[in-house]
Amino acid sequence: MERKNAWKKYTKEKREEVFSFAEQYKTFISGCKTERECVAELTAQAKAAGFEDLKEVVAAGRVIQTGDKLYAENMGKMLALFVIGRQPLEQGMNILGAHIDSPRLDLKQVPLYEDTELALFDTHYYGGVKKYQWVSLPLALHGVVVKKDGTKILVNIGEKEEDPVFGISDLLVHLASEQMEKKASKVIEGENLDLLVGSIPFENEGEEEKAKETVKANVLNILKEQYNIEEEDFLSAEIEVVPAGKARDYGFDRSMVMGYGHDDRVCAFPSFAAILEAGTCDKSSVCLLVDKEEVGSVGATGMHSKFFSYAVAEILEAMGGYNQVVFNRAMSNSKVLSSDVSAAYDPLYASVMEKKNCAYFGNGLVFNKYTGSRGKSGSNDANPEYMAELRRIMEDHDVSFQTSELGKVDQGGGGTIAYILANYNMSVIDSGIAVLNMHAPWEIISKVDLYEAKLGYTAFLKEA
Repeated sequence: MERKNAWKKYTKEKREEVFSFAEQYKTFISGCKTERECVAELTAQAKAAGFEDLKEVVAAGRVIQTGDKLYAENMGKMLALFVIGRQPLEQGMNILGAHIDSPRLDLKQVPLYEDTELALFDTHYYGGVKKYQWVSLPLALHGVVVKKDGTKILVNIGEKEEDPVFGISDLLVHLASEQMEKKASKVIEGENLDLLVGSIPFENEGEEEKAKETVKANVLNILKEQYNIEEEDFLSAEIEVVPAGKARDYGFDRSMVMGYGHDDRVCAFPSFAAILEAGTCDKSSVCLLVDKEEVGSVGATGMHSKFFSYAVAEILEAMGGYNQVVFNRAMSNSKVLSSDVSAAYDPLYASVMEKKNCAYFGNGLVFNKYTGSRGKSGSNDANPEYMAELRRIMEDHDVSFQTSELGKVDQGGGGTIAYILANYNMSVIDSGIAVLNMHAPWEIISKVDLYEAKLGYTAFLKEA
């Protein structure tokens, strides 16, 4: 069964829309490299588009009705957008769910130390990474430091041209004979992913002799003077180490985008764009952006959190119709595209793919009927009735789409937030965009797949 390359259906003039949307996306992922940055930026855009804070609407005692645009934010790292539809909420919602966390390194709570007159930050990697990919790269620091009085200091160091960058050193090849014999998983150990941050001793008059670790002391002095951060403040900090630099066009034809965090912001961004574009639909529309997917969707800001169900309950109450039965109906009658990335076919690593059932660059939005691994373990397996409905919607709106599995049956696999939403008895399927270099510091996507995702998500909100 052949799927046509989506580029072929666009004239030169129409391709400008594809490239224009990709430019918006490049700006987004270049500036939003953490969950907090994503939520802050998209909340600002939502407000500009007329969305109101659900907490404020509830506090004011307002009745929520058709056409209302609402947002609910959770701890700065989780965001839900609602556009109330013409049908009662108990008839269900059309939900676009994606995650906004990405693999990275996190600073430990006591990160700064000195060794042989070098100052370093100790890190702990987050999510599934190939550790050797993170050495010898320019890295940046993004995050927040919260002082004891509640003051928040936003950290973003390494992105401006005048900023310093940081990095993790690697062993020179001349001395690496033993290292080169190790398995790839052991070439770089997790405890050796430490960031080099300074090498000049502290030289304040009369103070050098007092400091036992003079390079560390100098780094602390810089942190205090330039950023108002003291060593103890790291105890209440959340600082992420990410690749430094902007997303870039990739390839002579500029058909692709290289960037950090495509997994899964490449699904989050068109989901957000779709809810803005779709307007008021028959069913209520939801864009749900969550944290912690890369580590099991745990915690107060992961999909296992009750945050989303609490927000739906608040809306039902403000519409004058909350009770447990109505809530159950609203959730059970909902339909979901659990938007997460798929592995793109790579001819250099063809042995792990099954060509008939994998995703290809340029073939549009990807549907994964199931994910999981080795016997579909841990997967959400969508019903064929739901898949048939989605086929009809995509074809009616001329959306290019394809179906995929995540590699050969015994090769591996993965999971998404789909099974968690399915626990509410919702109809759920995984969908998203094909990615090369998934979970590497720099990932690759096709611009036309990004555009087809926006079209597909918009059509889903209007017609599912």
